[in-house]
Amino acid sequence: MNDKKCGLIAALDVPAPDDARSFLDKLGRATEYIKIGPRLYALGGVPFVRELISRGYKIFLDLKLHDIPNTVASAVEPLSQLGLWALTLHTSGGCEMMARSVAARDRAGSETKLLGITVLTSLGGELWEEVHPGCDMGLALVARAEAAERAGLDGIVCSPLDLDLLKGRARKLMRVVPGIRAKRAGAEDQARVATAKEAALAGATYVVVGRPILEAADPVAAAKDIIASLEEVSR
Repeated sequence: MNDKKCGLIAALDVPAPDDARSFLDKLGRATEYIKIGPRLYALGGVPFVRELISRGYKIFLDLKLHDIPNTVASAVEPLSQLGLWALTLHTSGGCEMMARSVAARDRAGSETKLLGITVLTSLGGELWEEVHPGCDMGLALVARAEAAERAGLDGIVCSPLDLDLLKGRARKLMRVVPGIRAKRAGAEDQARVATAKEAALAGATYVVVGRPILEAADPVAAAKDIIASLEEVSR
């Protein structure tokens, strides 16, 4: 069993800020960690982020920043001053991009955690080969994780099925794991998924869960069931 408890991040993958507010009214404080993606950020912006922070939530802003080093670092500086719990960059931007982003965060005096996206959970098989011909996904994933560690990032974001590949690698980094389902699913837009318990057993530090909570008749009960399965692993 793991000696560290795996935490739950609820993904607010809903159409608009009002939908997010309604969902959080139902969810309450079942978990304090909340993920906001590009759509909600585009619609609600900084005021929406600050609103949720003022309500006591720890916000994981998943923007997957990816550009030349100066451009990303210049965005990280103001974003890290919002009081976010975590912000994502894409590791494929390279070690310099990540390192300069860490420096920008530190100059801002922020405690925001910077997390590196390794390989999207939607990429697998032919989809990976289409844009990375001749490149082994496992080798790329390990190289990106190790670059994130050298750059000073706080963690990485990876598929639950990638956790075994990373055992003994980039040990300083937390593992934040999306692609979580209530059970193994059939056809969908994420190719590499697992249950929360499977991810925790494989070494996840946090699991990011959207649909199994958002689509549940009782979101609070669904969140509590997931938390219970994570606590079972840590015992």
